Amino acid sequence: MSLRPPVLSEEPALRRFRRPTPHKKLLSCRNRHCPKCQSNARDRWLNARRSELLAAPYTHVVFTLPHELAPLALQNKEVMYGLLFRFSAETLIEIARDPKHLGAEIGFFSVLHTWNQKLQHHPHVHCVVAAGGLSPDHTQWVRPRCNNFFVPEAVLSEVFRGKFVEALKQTFAAGKLQFYGQLQALAQPKVFHSFLRQLFRHRWVVYCKPPFGGPDQVLRYLGAYTHRVAISDHRLVSLVDDQVTFRWRDSAHKNKKRLMKLSAEEFLRRFLLHMLPRGFVRIRHYGFLSSRRRQELVPLCKQLLAAVVPTTSTSTSTPADSTPMWICPLCGGPMIVIERLTAGQITLRSPPQAKTA
Repeated sequence: MSLRPPVLSEEPALRRFRRPTPHKKLLSCRNRHCPKCQSNARDRWLNARRSELLAAPYTHVVFTLPHELAPLALQNKEVMYGLLFRFSAETLIEIARDPKHLGAEIGFFSVLHTWNQKLQHHPHVHCVVAAGGLSPDHTQWVRPRCNNFFVPEAVLSEVFRGKFVEALKQTFAAGKLQFYGQLQALAQPKVFHSFLRQLFRHRWVVYCKPPFGGPDQVLRYLGAYTHRVAISDHRLVSLVDDQVTFRWRDSAHKNKKRLMKLSAEEFLRRFLLHMLPRGFVRIRHYGFLSSRRRQELVPLCKQLLAAVVPTTSTSTSTPADSTPMWICPLCGGPMIVIERLTAGQITLRSPPQAKTA
């Protein structure tokens, strides 16, 4: 069973390929929410990141919005997800710069996910951070003082909560939040500020995994997070009598795999909760990995880590030396794009209907 959103734009939606022995394969809608169209995009992204990885351990940090904010985030996706990106990044950068914790400039990237295993709305960002950073004067690589991450989770949680709630106050005052349905009462300033005070009653979830591996391990690890969609085809079990059955992992019981059955309507409703606003960037880079600074600072980081900076050669490389981005499903050989067709062109090129006598 395959769940694939329709093509909604005039961007290339279909490709034709050629092989020495021609095999034609019509591929995919390229919609970033489609569970079947992400593997090649993921491979291209990972290949582009390969040169930026450092010979240092990496750690995984997850910032999660509390469930009280999930309905507000659903009605204001672009604003709330943008705040989640911004202030999770500011929290990491600020705490890492503090000499009490690391005293260095770090580099990392963040990936937005909005779902849990049951396809319910659960906005959070995954941050993959190099375990260490550049000293303020950029003359040495600063390593963490302990084997675990450079700052306690409780400190990250408290700072993140304070920054995010203050940003919500300013966003509300600027009139950038919309309230519909059961949230209409929050449009009143007194009710909204009372709602914000409730957010301080408990600790926000910030989870840090211990450092893991080097560049090769990081690439394999990233593949599981960067281009994931709400549910992939391999988790779908059946569609019988308008009931969709899919697998989910129960983290509360040692990740035991279970089956969930939903009506087709409810399944589609949950899936569509995770459609991002058009043009919204869900993978972002910060610190010395930001687009404005990586070209200068990544080679410096490698030099300080006593790593050899790979040199690029334009004279000796050939197409056969590079890893192919498109693989023939019949013979396993590399495929070459020979033409790109838009949705409108596909309609125009459809075969003529047979005439009946």
